[in-house]
Amino acid sequence: MDEKEVVSAIRATLADKVGKERFDLWLGAVCRLSLRGESLLVELPNRFSQDWVRSHFRLEIEAACAETLGKALAVEFRIDESLARTSAASPTGKRGRQQAATAQPDGESNLDANGATGLMDPTAVQSLSLHEPATIEMNGTKPGYHRRKFSTLEGFVVGASNRLAHASAQMVAEQPGRLSPLLVYGPTGVGKTHLLEGIWSAARRSRPEIHAVYLSAEQFTTYFLEALHGSGLPNFRRKYRGVELLIIDGLQFFAGKRATLNELLHTTDTLLREGRQLVFAADRAATDLHEMSDELVARLSAGMACSIDPPDYPTRLGILRQLAQVRGLALTDDVANFVATHLTAHARELSGALNRLEAAARMLHKPITRALAEEALAEMIRHNARAVRLGDIDRAVCEVLGLEAESLQSDARGRSVSQPRMLAMWLARKHTRAALAEIGRHFGRRSHSTVVSAQKTVGGWVASQSTLELSGRRWNVEDTIRRIEEQLKREA
Repeated sequence: MDEKEVVSAIRATLADKVGKERFDLWLGAVCRLSLRGESLLVELPNRFSQDWVRSHFRLEIEAACAETLGKALAVEFRIDESLARTSAASPTGKRGRQQAATAQPDGESNLDANGATGLMDPTAVQSLSLHEPATIEMNGTKPGYHRRKFSTLEGFVVGASNRLAHASAQMVAEQPGRLSPLLVYGPTGVGKTHLLEGIWSAARRSRPEIHAVYLSAEQFTTYFLEALHGSGLPNFRRKYRGVELLIIDGLQFFAGKRATLNELLHTTDTLLREGRQLVFAADRAATDLHEMSDELVARLSAGMACSIDPPDYPTRLGILRQLAQVRGLALTDDVANFVATHLTAHARELSGALNRLEAAARMLHKPITRALAEEALAEMIRHNARAVRLGDIDRAVCEVLGLEAESLQSDARGRSVSQPRMLAMWLARKHTRAALAEIGRHFGRRSHSTVVSAQKTVGGWVASQSTLELSGRRWNVEDTIRRIEEQLKREA
């Protein structure tokens, strides 16, 4: 056989050994084999694909040579960047693009404007264009699908609940390594992922050459286990300990995973020694991350930790208006106030409310009015509020504000009782399906008009961020409402 026949036979044998799908993906048009004396030269388009093929298929390549020729050949690897263009134009290359995104160990692909794809080292994220949808697998996004554009720090609505976290994110993006590690923590939907994406976007915009990686804690764990059980730890460590900016979302996922935590600790130490920037997000403070190693908690505590609370009323209004502007929805102040007052959990809830309003307006061919909003969001408001009884609200208000039991049902009219009673009525309208008359009877045999008045009064307090004087203390209305609602959850 001449050289072409020998190489063709080796490729056929190799395809049988690794399977046609894997062969087409990793060793088809993207790989060129040629004989060099007593050696087989394996040429690939970039460093990543070379390392991957060498670590995953070297033994199969050597076995295919021995089986075809009856003798062993030395296998050498080389990079030829022209193969990337060749593979993009080939039928195999086109067919393999979608598969490549799911088969790569890092779930990442880099599709350019012409649809060509190259296998991408995650430490080379800088090759992605900020003006095109990013294709990194993040936060559950399925590999192989174009992801929406990364969020930006400029698009983050800043308020009292997140101002410090936003300022820290800006500092990290402008001067990586200055606040390291940075931990952003808070409940779901408060903007942690938005900030992390914003840091990545801003860092890439100011320094296009920066080696930056953004991934979830689950991805880090998956890739580490793959390296541990097959692809090789040296390559994994080279990828993640060689970056200038490492961003990991969902730190709580690591809890109880000893091997992964140990690897993360060493990665953290390496990057900190070299003055690199680490950014983490978690659903709680580092000291509350149980089953995490004490060493890692200590590293996090030595950096900058910023909490993000659920958005307050002005921030919710800002989020609503920004979302409405992006969607091209006309939202009156009355409607925005209604939504921001009754849906208080997080931005995703607000986005869902706008979805309902837009769908209802289109279906009914009507503008988005307060009446339409009340009708369209009634079920959502009831669903998101825990089904509680009037007595539960009564007890929670008294507990938080330090009032005597049953004081809200008394005939007392002093401000120290009447204002908490109005808060209780407002919460009753929000969290129960009780009729106005029923609420009035429970709270001291008041009329239904008193309940309506209380609802309007407290709504005004929330809108103006009022502060109340109760029991010799100053109480921010929105903070007080949040505390009472947290008490209701604890009693559930």
